[in-house]
Amino acid sequence: MLYFDYGATSYPKPKRVIEGALRAMESLGANPGRSGHQMALRASREIFDAREVVAKFFNIKDPKQVIFTSSCTESLNLGIKGVLNKGDHVITTSMEHNSVLRPIKAMEVEGVENTIIPCNKDGSLPLEKVDQSIKVNTKLIVMTHSSNLTGTLMPVEEVGKIARERGILFCVDAAQTAGVYPIDVEKMYIDLLAAPGHKGLLGPQGTGILYIKENLHLKTLKEGGTGSKSQDLIQPEILPDRYESGTPNTPGIVGLKEGIGYILEKGRANILSHEESLIKYFLEEVEKLDFIEVYGPKDCKKQSPVVALNFRGMDSSEMAYILDSMFNIAVRPGLHCAPLAHQTIGTLEQGVVRFSFGYNTTLEEVKEGIEAIKSIGTEL
Repeated sequence: MLYFDYGATSYPKPKRVIEGALRAMESLGANPGRSGHQMALRASREIFDAREVVAKFFNIKDPKQVIFTSSCTESLNLGIKGVLNKGDHVITTSMEHNSVLRPIKAMEVEGVENTIIPCNKDGSLPLEKVDQSIKVNTKLIVMTHSSNLTGTLMPVEEVGKIARERGILFCVDAAQTAGVYPIDVEKMYIDLLAAPGHKGLLGPQGTGILYIKENLHLKTLKEGGTGSKSQDLIQPEILPDRYESGTPNTPGIVGLKEGIGYILEKGRANILSHEESLIKYFLEEVEKLDFIEVYGPKDCKKQSPVVALNFRGMDSSEMAYILDSMFNIAVRPGLHCAPLAHQTIGTLEQGVVRFSFGYNTTLEEVKEGIEAIKSIGTEL
């Protein structure tokens, strides 16, 4: 199979990720933090090591500010719902995934106002509209680092600076960028950073992270056993325990640590350079085809390795089915859990076919994908 669905998850996983998760299941089967025997202590140590690796990777001062979750969606729910209260105002954009939009809309019933900034047709954010949207009660700005639909890269550092100057919290959804693009929470003025472990960070599914800046106190989404302060009937205040109730996903977290280890071994900048070269070639080739419509910036320096396109006159699901059944090519059709983004680029009715590439994609595979597209085009 030609796998062009890295926007959904990375595949195949690096060998060291698989071996790390397997090692955790074979030799670290005990509950970390719940017992005093050797195996439980080793499991706890592995998780702490993973927390340190994540912290260093994103320039987070204290590893305890790294919260492990089950997904980027859980991280965003904790960050958004944990900050906002009745009477607050939150700003976001029309290019967001539903894991940002749905928590924000859910907070409306609790009296939280929101402003969704309309983006340009290529998915880019008009920066001046951020400042114009701020109100006296604005508590939080939430935005994606890169659109999961068009790949459009957002001006995160610039928005972060505006938020910091205005005393507003800033939350970034790094679902499509963490592991590939440089992210420095200090330099980019990020107060909350949500990321999945299974995409650009190359870890197993069922893993996610949330960075919470020092001294930022969030409401909890769940309470329960943490292995600490068990004598108390209320949730402990200490981090990361306050937000990590329940048995942690030790195999997943160990695999995530190994995924970051693989990125450091290969060089994040090298991975980015490789993926940019793939996008550049793919865009140049599909834009030569008069039966293809391409959306987004159409520039490898302005978008992550994601390309949204359509065969003119063909439903996106039909095209994806043909690519899968006739050419063994995996892509993602439809609305991509981002209806406002589709509304922004004008594809709400048709959807798009999303090609997304990753660290393991080769130029030869991309060329084969282009030939498949051309072959379908000759039948139209």
